[in-house]
Amino acid sequence: MEHGLLPRSLYYLTRLTALISILMLLTACSMGQMVVRSSQTILDSGVESMNRETDLQLARDAMPANLNLVEGMLIEDPNNTELRLFAAEGFYGYSYGFIEIEDPLRAKLLYRRCYSHAQRALQQAGIDIDPETATHEALETAVSKAGKKAVPALFWTANCLGKWIDLSRDDLSLVASLSNVAILMQRVIDLDDEFYYGSAHIFFGAYYGGRSPLLGGDFSRSEAEFQRAAEINDNKLLIVNLLQAEFLDRQRLDQQAFHNRLVAIIDAPEDLYPEMALVNGIAKQRAALLLDYEDEWF
Repeated sequence: MEHGLLPRSLYYLTRLTALISILMLLTACSMGQMVVRSSQTILDSGVESMNRETDLQLARDAMPANLNLVEGMLIEDPNNTELRLFAAEGFYGYSYGFIEIEDPLRAKLLYRRCYSHAQRALQQAGIDIDPETATHEALETAVSKAGKKAVPALFWTANCLGKWIDLSRDDLSLVASLSNVAILMQRVIDLDDEFYYGSAHIFFGAYYGGRSPLLGGDFSRSEAEFQRAAEINDNKLLIVNLLQAEFLDRQRLDQQAFHNRLVAIIDAPEDLYPEMALVNGIAKQRAALLLDYEDEWF
């Protein structure tokens, strides 16, 4: 008797070979790795839930344990790109939202941790080059080969390195690396300019708005980048307006725009963007802090 086009003996041999292959794969993948990979949908739900959190203190208290959990999972499965990106996003959000203002040195170290995870993900995406030390030419060549699947790794590597540099302004060699961050972010825009709520445009808004034209700033481009980010988010993501006030309005010495934009953030409805309630809550908190510097800066 035959099974399809295969004789009985060959059919059973094929099934046995497939079974052995499956067993070999299971042996190669530890039980810990299997548990980690089966838990990743739970992490996705956890990130979504955290983004919707309206209680900033509750979010602050919860995030360290979550970050330790992800790093523990990475011990079991160190080559898991998705987990690396969860870690990078988590350390960035925790540092920016809760640590940077009160303890910049600690935040700097956390951003470094963020960068180490993101860069590992970048390597796993096929870009085996260190953006912190690479020449512009070498980095441009490397990222030009990246496809859309590499966008998350490109974005978080750029974001984490950018914040590390931002808090290391006394080190001129690091400040020079900021143009490499721009190369990574430009590739994100080339491949998917709406990724992570258009945050690559927010980066360029701050990048060109936070410097005078004599030092490479471009106020017109900055304003266009912020406008594009706002368009992507239907003007509901308050961090766009926060950074426009902090960088562009301040650099232009436009006190009225600075003041009005920050007050509008504080007065925005609490339910403006439920999917990003935590980020909007952080923006409101930081807007109030920036207003305290208004008289000093203007």
